[in-house]
Amino acid sequence: MADVADKLAYFQAITGLEDPDLCTEILAAHDWDLELAISSFTSSSSNSTATITDTHPLLHHNNHAPSTNPQQPQPGLAWKLITLPVSVISGSLGLVSGAIGLGLWAAGGVLSYSLGFMGLGSGSASSSSGSASAPLVSVSAATSEAMDFVAAFERDYGSRRPNFVSEGFMDALQRSRNGFKLLFVYLHSPDHPDTPSFCQRTLCSDTLSAFVNENFVCWGGSIRASEGFKMSNSLKASRFPFCALVMAATNQRIALLQQVEGPKSPEEMLVVLQRVLEESSPILVAARLDAEERRNNMRLREEQDAAYRAALEADQARERQRREEEERLAREAAEAERKRKEEEEARERAAQEAAEKQAALAKIRQEKAQSLGEEPEKGPDVTQVLVRFPNGERKGRRFNSTATIQSLYDYVDSLGCLEAENYSLVSNFPRVVYGQEKTTLSLKEAGLHPQASLFVELSS
Repeated sequence: MADVADKLAYFQAITGLEDPDLCTEILAAHDWDLELAISSFTSSSSNSTATITDTHPLLHHNNHAPSTNPQQPQPGLAWKLITLPVSVISGSLGLVSGAIGLGLWAAGGVLSYSLGFMGLGSGSASSSSGSASAPLVSVSAATSEAMDFVAAFERDYGSRRPNFVSEGFMDALQRSRNGFKLLFVYLHSPDHPDTPSFCQRTLCSDTLSAFVNENFVCWGGSIRASEGFKMSNSLKASRFPFCALVMAATNQRIALLQQVEGPKSPEEMLVVLQRVLEESSPILVAARLDAEERRNNMRLREEQDAAYRAALEADQARERQRREEEERLAREAAEAERKRKEEEEARERAAQEAAEKQAALAKIRQEKAQSLGEEPEKGPDVTQVLVRFPNGERKGRRFNSTATIQSLYDYVDSLGCLEAENYSLVSNFPRVVYGQEKTTLSLKEAGLHPQASLFVELSS
């Protein structure tokens, strides 16, 4: 029962049919032969195939003779992408080319993986059914299957073999694209009678394995395993041993360049592999050159971007320095203007204060001159006073003998000859200082009558 359930599950996954009853009827009609049922279903559902005509300049059928027109492109490696699960295109020089839609791989889009033509550009994946189905085999499971296959192959046939990569088909295809190489695919059928001799004498041949290891990325899978089984159906492997040469194409497709079915000698395999390698070499070289050009362009753009960023940063630094210098000069100018205004205001205040002081002093002098009254005429009660100033200037006036010492100070102040406010009137012989304590004495009481000679002594 477990075998029946497994076959039913595989058939549903590969064909995309969801009705279990319908799947059971189809399998039962083919005596539960899973490969026969899938082949019958695929053949019946594929009613149309790609037709290659002479009008396509790059594709020619084997029966067509090469053109003798030197202007016409000569036959070369032929490949074409079509939206069918399996489509094989016959190319020139006996090459069989085709396209297998990886979106339809395992009948319904088991994997979603964007591939570009050997790195020439990745196409956007489009779903033909409108919704993508979940992957049946995860990357870890595919890798595990590949590792089991490599271990089993080495156990059965020794270590002198093609270097099968221990990873899933999609990873191997990506590796071949990144390395600008074709992918050598070997589908292993353990139960086929020709398998042991082919593996021992052909695949494990020193010459063939060395050639494959040097020129191809090599992937192998057992048709008993999930991924190997699905690839055998996608590539329509009808005879075993089965080998194929494929390359990555666009929009989740691969291009089938050559398939080799049935037992072959190492020499026969080498002839086929060398021919395909020579004819695909221009494509691989062009892909490598294009990738190198893209890398160089990218590196050039990165260098240009780096130079532009450096120049931009330098310009920004200079602009920042210029702004900072302008701001510094503006601050210094503003500070200088502020100081100038402060000094000007200070000068104006000082001038105003000086003017006010001068006006006040003039008023005081005027008031004191008025307080002195008219100068008296000479007479016995009149005292003649002579005042000598520090600058040598002399001033004299007559006072009534009853006038006080304060009147002498008022007289000196009214003259405006002194800028100092603190001073004393002093007589020389004898030296007498007539300070503030004597300002109330009259001239006669102070001994200055009838005449006196005084000098102004500034206070320190």
